[in-house]
Amino acid sequence: QVQLVESGGGLVQAGGSLRLSCAASGGTFSTYTMGWFRRAPGKEREFVGGIRGSGGMAYYADSVKGRFTISINNAKNTVYLQMNTLKPEDTAVYYCAAARTVALVREIRAYDYWGQGTQVTVSS
Repeated sequence: QVQLVESGGGLVQAGGSLRLSCAASGGTFSTYTMGWFRRAPGKEREFVGGIRGSGGMAYYADSVKGRFTISINNAKNTVYLQMNTLKPEDTAVYYCAAARTVALVREIRAYDYWGQGTQVTVSS
C-alpha cells in the first residue's frame, strides 16, 4: 500500500512561487507514474502534471506549462511541484497521486493512490 503525504501549500500573492512536496512510502517508487492534480472551488479535479517515478521528462497541462515544474528525488522517494508566476486561478487543493504504470497518464481513474491534498491560495 502506497502512502503519499503532500506538504508546502500556503497563501501567496499573485506572481509569487511555492514548492509542493509529495513523500511516498510503501511501494517501489520507480515503478509508478507520479501525478499532480488540483481541485479549485466549484470545479472538478484536474490534471496538472506528471512524471515517471524513475525520472525523465515531465508532462503538463497547458494551463500550467511554462510556469510549473515537476521534479523527482528518487533517493528520498519524493516528487516536487515548483509553481512560479502563480495566478489567482491557480487557487486549489493540490493532490499528489501514484499510478501503477510507467505510462504517462493524465486521467484521474488511472491513478491508484492519492494524498490528502494541500491548499494553495493565490491572492490578487
